[in-house]
Amino acid sequence: MNLTISLAPLLALIAGILVLLVPKLLNYIVALYLIIIGVMGLLGIGSIHLR
Repeated sequence: MNLTISLAPLLALIAGILVLLVPKLLNYIVALYLIIIGVMGLLGIGSIHLR
């Protein structure tokens, strides 16, 4: 059995847990998440390419 984990949902889960534990980090977590997702989008990481 193979288990594959996508990066974006994993980052979202970690960010959500951190926001619950330390609410003051919300601005930084959201900013980092958006930057990471933006870079992944520009590089084509995690996207599905249909032919």
